[in-house]
Amino acid sequence: MLNPDGKTCRRINYCALNKPGCEHECVNTEEGFYCRCRRGYTLDSNGKTCSRVDHCAQQDHGCEQLCLNTEESFVCQCSEGFLINDDLKTCSRADYCLLSDHGCEYSCVNTDRSFACQCPEGHVLRSDGKTCAKLDSCALGNHGCEHSCVSSEDSFACQCFEGYILRDDGKTCRRKDVCQAVDHGCEHLCVSSGESYVCKCLEGFRLAEDGKHCRRKDVCKSTHHGCEHICVNNGDFYTCRCSEGFVLAEDGKRCKRCTEGPIDLVFVIDGSKSLGEDNFEIVKHFVAGIIDSLSVSPKAARVGLLQYSTQVRTEFTLRDFSSAKDMKKAVVHMKYMGKGSMTGLALKHMFERSFTQVEGARPLSTRVPRVAIVFTDGRAQDDVSEWASKAKANGITMYAVGVGKAIEEELQEIASEPTDKHLFYTEDFSTMGEISEKLKQGICEALEDSDGRQDSPAGEPPKQVHQPTESEPITINIRDLLSCSNFAVQHRYLFEDNLSRSTQKLSHSTKSSGSPLEESQDQCKCENLIMFQNLANEEVRKLTQRFTRRNDSKNGSPGKPPTIQMKTRNAFMCLYIIKRISKKAVAPQSSHHS
Repeated sequence: MLNPDGKTCRRINYCALNKPGCEHECVNTEEGFYCRCRRGYTLDSNGKTCSRVDHCAQQDHGCEQLCLNTEESFVCQCSEGFLINDDLKTCSRADYCLLSDHGCEYSCVNTDRSFACQCPEGHVLRSDGKTCAKLDSCALGNHGCEHSCVSSEDSFACQCFEGYILRDDGKTCRRKDVCQAVDHGCEHLCVSSGESYVCKCLEGFRLAEDGKHCRRKDVCKSTHHGCEHICVNNGDFYTCRCSEGFVLAEDGKRCKRCTEGPIDLVFVIDGSKSLGEDNFEIVKHFVAGIIDSLSVSPKAARVGLLQYSTQVRTEFTLRDFSSAKDMKKAVVHMKYMGKGSMTGLALKHMFERSFTQVEGARPLSTRVPRVAIVFTDGRAQDDVSEWASKAKANGITMYAVGVGKAIEEELQEIASEPTDKHLFYTEDFSTMGEISEKLKQGICEALEDSDGRQDSPAGEPPKQVHQPTESEPITINIRDLLSCSNFAVQHRYLFEDNLSRSTQKLSHSTKSSGSPLEESQDQCKCENLIMFQNLANEEVRKLTQRFTRRNDSKNGSPGKPPTIQMKTRNAFMCLYIIKRISKKAVAPQSSHHS
């Protein structure tokens, strides 16, 4: 091609113009170019890349150990620790001991890469790695001493560490105190005996059958228990109990008698299927234990009991028993219901009936503490909050006792404040005794607190107790009366709205449960009507006295307080109706009033 001077020419460089991508070299020709590889490589089939020529693979090289490719041929090599022989193909292990001035005092031993000095038996190599020193008998390592070996001139002797002695074999050792040498497992004391040991127990205990554990002989007799009344053995420990009529004090040892002041106490006991008959017996003992702590009499403690499952059954009312003995007998003979769990229905029954004067409760004006103990072992099938709230708002102190699957939220809704004193829960029935003692203590404290309020003026409302409306006592009595006779229902227009509401509730109860007050079907007997009449007379007398006192306090101001007027009028109407019913009851029965 023509150079820039326009006169001279130069050969075309096809390799530069075309850039063919040769891996090693590009060679120009007259009409083009080709790729070429360096020595020791061969051109690949693509005409561009190069591969090293594997001479070791292409021919029978005859190398004993390793073959190494060179650019034009190959050479044989040996592995580490070997030397190539004169034939340049075979190998021999290198004799480092021969090749070097090893300096070993006794013998030199070749290793893979070097050499090591060795000593004859009974000698040991010194730290310089070349010279040898004679071993004593202990250093030979075959003496068999368990602890330490002491060399003598031609022999050795075994010795033991401090606190050990040599056994008869002259080699092994044992502790002087066997109890410290072994995991003896003695619960109390281990006593060494030669090469063995025996377990012993502390005073007041005896060795169990396994020869290691200890059991109390009699905890109550072997220790200074400090129980004021009764000490009860309970396995490896004891608990203090009190005689009937007493409860355990805060220190868990002394006993104190509950104040003999009055109390109206109603048990509401879960008799659902989930409880089981065996656990129901435990609950009965639980109830009997609390009864034992009270001074039961008409003037002191009155106790009633409801059992509930799908329905509610009054086992006995506050007026049924006047002695703890008869009351506990009734608890023993109580039959297990074993169905559903209508806790809310039971609280309704308790609130509306159990604390009425008809069933033996003393009037609110007497300020007798009203207490309910509600026991449950599972989730209620109805709402408990409404009737629990009403009970607490009307001055009933509520204790909630839950076992097993009892729901904490329900227990909190039932229990009075503070809940830490009125709510008790246990996972199983094994700790019911502890709950019983705490309940007794709480009831006793309630009685003690109420003692100071018994002598307060009749007109002064009790502290922190909800006062019912002026017509409430009458309403309670009349509700029971209405359930007795259609005649009274026919005259319900004589009473105020609150009585009408009570009648409506009664009607609703009749529709839902079949017949109201199933467990008190004898209420329409003449003697009960006379009792109602006596109650009404007493109510009229009290209202008259209260009205007179209020008028005197106002220095003769005209007019009666509307609430007293209303209550007095209702009481007179109640008395009128009762007399009418009484006449009907003693007269020959007619078809209309059967």
